[in-house]
Amino acid sequence: MTEPLAREEFLAALRALSSRYWGSHPFHVRMHAGTLTPAELRTWAANRWYYQSVLPRKDAAIISNCPVPEVRRLWLERIVYHDGAGDNEGGREDWLRLCEALGLYRAEVLDERHVVPAVRFAVDAYVTFARTQPWVMAVASGLTEMFAGHLMRRRITDVLAHYEWISPDDLAYFTTRVEAVAGEGKQAVDLVLAHCRTRAEQDAAVAALAFKCDVLWSMLSAIDAAGAR
Repeated sequence: MTEPLAREEFLAALRALSSRYWGSHPFHVRMHAGTLTPAELRTWAANRWYYQSVLPRKDAAIISNCPVPEVRRLWLERIVYHDGAGDNEGGREDWLRLCEALGLYRAEVLDERHVVPAVRFAVDAYVTFARTQPWVMAVASGLTEMFAGHLMRRRITDVLAHYEWISPDDLAYFTTRVEAVAGEGKQAVDLVLAHCRTRAEQDAAVAALAFKCDVLWSMLSAIDAAGAR
């Protein structure tokens, strides 16, 4: 039987997947360089909406599979963050406002007419993973949060510098998410490190995170191709 990795070794194996995160995707590289057209930005925003819209359902799936009350209470905060505690608030609402700032009507975002099949397939696969895998593996798949904060900070700076029609208020999703993702990321890492005790569980957690990186990369490749058309 293979011995489990020490805590720091396990954490290093998870962090080693940072090179597969979508921050280095050519589409994101062009976004940060300021070379995307308004139409490409609209395609990106409308398609990524589908991902943003299902995150509460993904988190609810984790809760439904988790037998640990303190974890369920902790994870419930994520649903409230995205859905908001009331109407016209929360992360989903912030994303809709960004879509409007980019020139999309709210109705055309909500009816998902611009969502391309490959994006829908990738996002649905992620939700299915959260529903069908052990809760801690679904949590591990979301450890892309470890890589997200730096990218969001750079996005705020670069987008405001290169796309003059976008204002700081339009980027509320990112400005609020930068702080939230730091705390949520640490919570998720601590849970995975604590609950993956065998080498098989650790290896499965690394594979879950690799799967999520592939989901995000596939999404952006589909968005890139749609924008080019």
